[in-house]
Amino acid sequence: MTEYLPSYVQGAWWTPSSPTRSAEVRDASTGDVVTLVSTEGLDLAGALEHARTVGQRSLGALTFHQRGVLLKQFALALTARKDELYALSARTGATKNDSWVDIDGGIGVLFSYSGKGRRELPNSRVHVDGPVEPLSKDGSFLGRHVYTTLPGVAVQINAFNFPVWGSLEKFAPAFLAGMPTLVKPATPTGYLAEAMVRILVESGLLPEGSLQLVSGSVPDLFEHLRLGDIVGFTGSASTAESLKAHPAVQTGGVRFTAETDSINASVLGTDAVEGTPEFDAYVRQLVTEMTTKAGQKCTAIRRAIVPTGSADAVISAVQARIADKTVLGDPRAEGVTMGPLASTAQRDEVLRQVGRLQTAGGRIVVGTTDAPEVRLSDGSTGLSPDGAFVSPLLLRFDDAQSEAAHSIEAFGPVSSLLTYDTTADAAALVARGGGSLVTSIATHDPAQAVELATRIAPFNGRMLLLDRDDARSSTGHGSPLPNLVHGGPGRAGGGEELGGIRAVLHHMQRTAVQGSPEMLTALTGVWHAGAAAHSDGRHPFRKSLAELRIGDQIVSASREVTLADIETFAHFTGDTFYAHMDEAAAAANPFFPGRVAHGYLLVSWAAGLFVDPEPGPVLANYGLENLRFITPVSPGDTIRVELTAKQITPRETDEYGEVRWDAVIRNQSEELVATYDVLTLVNKQQTPEGVAA
Repeated sequence: MTEYLPSYVQGAWWTPSSPTRSAEVRDASTGDVVTLVSTEGLDLAGALEHARTVGQRSLGALTFHQRGVLLKQFALALTARKDELYALSARTGATKNDSWVDIDGGIGVLFSYSGKGRRELPNSRVHVDGPVEPLSKDGSFLGRHVYTTLPGVAVQINAFNFPVWGSLEKFAPAFLAGMPTLVKPATPTGYLAEAMVRILVESGLLPEGSLQLVSGSVPDLFEHLRLGDIVGFTGSASTAESLKAHPAVQTGGVRFTAETDSINASVLGTDAVEGTPEFDAYVRQLVTEMTTKAGQKCTAIRRAIVPTGSADAVISAVQARIADKTVLGDPRAEGVTMGPLASTAQRDEVLRQVGRLQTAGGRIVVGTTDAPEVRLSDGSTGLSPDGAFVSPLLLRFDDAQSEAAHSIEAFGPVSSLLTYDTTADAAALVARGGGSLVTSIATHDPAQAVELATRIAPFNGRMLLLDRDDARSSTGHGSPLPNLVHGGPGRAGGGEELGGIRAVLHHMQRTAVQGSPEMLTALTGVWHAGAAAHSDGRHPFRKSLAELRIGDQIVSASREVTLADIETFAHFTGDTFYAHMDEAAAAANPFFPGRVAHGYLLVSWAAGLFVDPEPGPVLANYGLENLRFITPVSPGDTIRVELTAKQITPRETDEYGEVRWDAVIRNQSEELVATYDVLTLVNKQQTPEGVAA
């Protein structure tokens, strides 16, 4: 007896008891029933409230870095059991390579956000955005922008084509932001998403309420959403528009981001004629995008835009490469490189859209809509009437302006070939798509690449410039990366999933905060000039992270700068710039009163003025940031330095952390000479002898 696919809500697995309606999910190659799906009787409102309460509390207790460590542990847990996911993935129609893109790609997103969160976010719960904005002359009133976690739940509505990656690429940035997630996978492949969630639950690593799964439909979902919640949707543009129109989004304050189908393009440059490396790379990429995941990718190439004179050569090369490289069949059969679509319903829909393209003038020049012979699971060849197989199809439009070619998407192994005469024509054809996730340009001519890129950038979320120099290292037209924006304008949905820390900030609220330096220091965990500074007689470099406090400060003694010092530094370093060596030339410069000390001499002296030289908790100086030279220093002037502990960031997986010090150099008149941040690595604890552990 076929079982119902469970949901995971409110900390427990749930299945319907006796539903009156349900959906069958079938193996994409054989048509065998895999599972039944129903959410009849599921307490969706309770699941959302569980996330807002229990999930928010458990994630809110963790810092960005602690959440980042957990993301890595999640990735390792999935890696240890990914063979289970691969076995299930084959039932969705995915080949081993397709499964690698989905499963290993999703795991890679977890690893990536784990690293980026710990490198680019503070080890706290508030993220500071941008510099201090002075709001008063005396420095007693400041402004800053801060990001804090949204108080609701991040709801995912995912497409069928990437049940693992699609879930994890939304989950990772939400989790890092401290926002609990409720995943609603597409029914045809939801059993693979369920297996992924089950592995994470069984790992025991998930903070309570941080991840829930609803296996099946959620017709009244938006009725239960409210201000502080966010919906991340992946699917068709028409569905996105209808969801976006819901009152919960329009007037209720629910954030809605969408990544939808788009008519992506790939442009072959006029210089990339047959026989060039760019021509070959273009054809390889086009065929790859037609056949990977059987073309069921929101980033796949739907429009191959080529110079008129290269059209026949491209068609012949695509035909030859498909014949040579593509074996259509059950992914469990040896040698198969392209599997079926996700379901027979999807197969029928793709063929229907191909029919619309043909009616509008598209001629099939590669492939056929007839039921293909495929390699079956036992290795034999034959028809598979219950399988969702479609051959790769390339259609040619004699009229490149055909509205259908720029608006109808057959979400399968289907592309349309359009021709152009000038670069401006090619750019105009790209724009006809109404907004895309990605467009690639194959050319070795920088001028042509620049002209095309500047014209089409406003219509794309991402662009790939493909040539002989990056063809081997390129991750490809259709591969979103966690550190780059994934999304696009117009028809593509207008959202920005991924994009590194940008995606994390989608799940947070940016707020302008005004207040005194003391208050802003307390809120942000970053010392602001004007806030209390402490000097207890013990050098801050003698303190471990456990002892050091924000605002701990040392004010150095003064040191006079002499002309001999300036000349010695100039000859020793080779920096004999005229402002340091030629009195008349320096005095003629509007920035200097005459010969002045090197800025780097002053910074070097400052280090000597504030350093405590003996071994101790400070392990290394590993950087200097935001250096600005403000007031020139002349021979006879004196300088001193104020060094204040500005930000303390323990590293979760190491016995040390980072301390950011606010460094200020002043002259004898208390004028500001230079400002910068010094970065040091400091042990978390002292050894009994006071020497670094």
